[in-house]
Amino acid sequence: MLRSFVLACVLFSASASAVAADACPRLRGQAAAADAATRIAAAACDENLQWYRPFIDTQGRLASATVSEAERARLEDGATETWRRTAGYWRDTGLLQRMAGFAGAEQCFDPYGSAYSTTACRAFLIDNPWSAAFVSYVMMKAAVPGFRPSASHYDYVRDAYRTPEQSPFQYLDPAAANPAVGDLLCAVRSSTRVYGHAGLTAALNGDGGLNMHCDIVVAVNPDNDGKAYLIGGNVQQGATMRMMAVNRNGQFWPLPLRSETQVECSPDTVSACDMNKMDWSALLKLKPDAALATLAPPQPLYAPQQAPASEPQGCCVQCVVGSGVPRCPNPNVPSVRPQQE
Repeated sequence: MLRSFVLACVLFSASASAVAADACPRLRGQAAAADAATRIAAAACDENLQWYRPFIDTQGRLASATVSEAERARLEDGATETWRRTAGYWRDTGLLQRMAGFAGAEQCFDPYGSAYSTTACRAFLIDNPWSAAFVSYVMMKAAVPGFRPSASHYDYVRDAYRTPEQSPFQYLDPAAANPAVGDLLCAVRSSTRVYGHAGLTAALNGDGGLNMHCDIVVAVNPDNDGKAYLIGGNVQQGATMRMMAVNRNGQFWPLPLRSETQVECSPDTVSACDMNKMDWSALLKLKPDAALATLAPPQPLYAPQQAPASEPQGCCVQCVVGSGVPRCPNPNVPSVRPQQE
């Protein structure tokens, strides 16, 4: 009996430590913190908590995922459907206007309209990666000076490399840098080659662009559990936390890098399956607050429109004159749209 009691205490203690290592529950209430790093972490953590805390463990396994990007399922607040939240990342950052040529983008301005607009918007959210819109949303919500929102991660990686005096970030090699709260860990997404830091740097010196993905660092615990905690959008169709190992110096160790010769993940090669193994090519280091204060003022989010008390029924978008069916309201289109870059 005593042995069982001691074992239970040990397991409870270990469980409590694991829960405590996730900083998001305590960071959530610090959206108005004085320092930019804490505001960034608080904004990212709030999204992860809203999505019921999906996460990938240090072994690269998806350990928890409750809802998906274009579902009607409601988030933690009990009111917001997941697809409306995803559309908000596009809409509230002003990036939806830049996607005007893509099918379904226009309907995402009208999430309380007809069944047609709802379906078209949800299709847009599935068809178009929204991870950069998510990062932009977090940075704008955290009021980070000098940050320029973009639908492409490559744009703010390029800004940090080419115009470091205007960017809120320093461009570093993730294999040698010490990640900290507010930083971005970025990977190149290519099915034909592995770039690494040197390859990405060469690309940034030329024209064109690359498909990329960036996660936001929200905690680094070298002396606690030896893990870094990062949050990204459109990771397994949600706002998902990624846990990665760090050494005593606070560096990623080992940095789980994709290789051109690696064995592909399959049911026959389970040991090769690792969702953390990517072509991590850059760490964007958030500058100190004193340096941030010298940059361009932060771009504010569009003020979110209040949803109607109940969704209108029996309205139309392409209305027929004389049909008697009312036109669907369009409450979420900003009165003034920003110029595209």
